[in-house]
Amino acid sequence: MTSAVPQPPNQDVAQTHGANRDWRAGIYRPIEPTSPQGNERRPATDAERKALASVVRLRILRLCLYEPLTNKQIAERLDRNPASVLHHVRRLVQQGFLAAEPVRPGPRGSKEVPYSATGKSWRLDFGPSIGQNTMLRTFFDEVAQVPEHQVVSTRLGLRLSEQQLNEMHHKLEAVLSEYAAMPHDPTGKRVSLFLAVHPEPR
Repeated sequence: MTSAVPQPPNQDVAQTHGANRDWRAGIYRPIEPTSPQGNERRPATDAERKALASVVRLRILRLCLYEPLTNKQIAERLDRNPASVLHHVRRLVQQGFLAAEPVRPGPRGSKEVPYSATGKSWRLDFGPSIGQNTMLRTFFDEVAQVPEHQVVSTRLGLRLSEQQLNEMHHKLEAVLSEYAAMPHDPTGKRVSLFLAVHPEPR
């Protein structure tokens, strides 16, 4: 199933946080910002895997994809308590998935720190340690905020040889990598993509 999801107003989510995976081994990579050059990915550490094993943290990364956001702004967009969100933000900063931008003036003479997604997750191989359930729950959480008529989805059943299946996986991987590597168009529409390939239940 693939779903291209236009984002609702005032949401900076662009769900490339579908998954990019080693299809045969059940390995996935969460995708956030534009991919850096090169396709070599090192194994993620336990701390890095645990940092992304959270729907809230995956959503925070997506919210900080296109523009730096403060903890308060993130909390408002997630409709969550700022203190709870700050815990997640600090966890992501600690593992290098978010980066703090220079301090900027806030309301009534205060100072605030905006955060940006770094794209680090694209450079890591997470192995099978983070279940697809986290990715699915993140997708459902985000797509629930989009009017149904704006969700473009496709469902297809196939019966393929091992060679054909591998070929399809490599082609899908190439397409995802191509678009992930594109620079963001400042005037472009923000959309999300979720892709899932699974064996059919008997």
